[in-house]
Amino acid sequence: MDPLLIAIGGPTGSGKTALSLALAERFQGEIVSCDSVAVYREMEVGTAKPTPEERGRVRHHLIDILPPDRFCTAGDYSRLARQAIAEIATRGRLPIVTGGTGLYLRALLEGLFPGPRRSEEMRGRLRGSAERHGGSWLHRLLQRLDPSAAERIHANDQPKLIRAIEVCLAARLPLTEAWQAGREPMRGFRILRFGLDPPRPLLYQRLDARAGAMFAAGLIEETRGLIRKYGETPRAFDSLGYRQARAVLRGEMSEREAIAATAQGHRNYAKRQLTWFRREPEIHWLPGFGDQREVVEEAAKLVAGSLAV
Repeated sequence: MDPLLIAIGGPTGSGKTALSLALAERFQGEIVSCDSVAVYREMEVGTAKPTPEERGRVRHHLIDILPPDRFCTAGDYSRLARQAIAEIATRGRLPIVTGGTGLYLRALLEGLFPGPRRSEEMRGRLRGSAERHGGSWLHRLLQRLDPSAAERIHANDQPKLIRAIEVCLAARLPLTEAWQAGREPMRGFRILRFGLDPPRPLLYQRLDARAGAMFAAGLIEETRGLIRKYGETPRAFDSLGYRQARAVLRGEMSEREAIAATAQGHRNYAKRQLTWFRREPEIHWLPGFGDQREVVEEAAKLVAGSLAV
């Protein structure tokens, strides 16, 4: 019988790390991070990476593997994660994939379509048109080309909008249809998926506290050092928290405004993550935070049952 693979998703701040640690310690597992920011070295304060102490308890993979000026695509992540998972299984350990980057997780488990290569010329034209016509122009264009993709991509997420439009124009078919063509889903594992769904008011309280703690811990100073070393252009610096810290350094907002904007950004991101994961198949939803005993026990029962099959 194929070995078991655990996948834990859910919104930011829901306790995915805590649940993955509890399951890894109970079932001799190793954790594969599924976070598009945790892959970057030197970005510590503004990320939700496991602490050094947590990484000492359980072996982790795909954390701190790239410098911030290298871009990690979903395809890059999928290749690296599949390799790590295979190695974990070879050692007789339980692979546990955990994180909130839905596209990375989908690429890992379901595969990616062989889309057209990136065209910097086309991307430049699309960015220029967006500047001339206003921020919602790209989303309106995608609605005409592929309404289904437009429903999934936030109107302010310019990189994803541009990529979706680029695929539609270059492949001459909607991104939604292209996604179904030529994918290579992960094989050789039985996959057990968990989704964390804590009460929204309590989740927002945690996210507000996290935003304040990030800035108190020196996010602005860390961002200043990163910019000094790598410049302003790395896409990683557009992630939540770092984007607002850069605005403080440019004099565009106060630290207090930046904290409020970061907290609101995290709340909005959590909503989008929940919307994304609710569309994914065969998820066992756990109503609570991953650090709650009853949630851990419910997940552990399902893991034990799957291992006993």
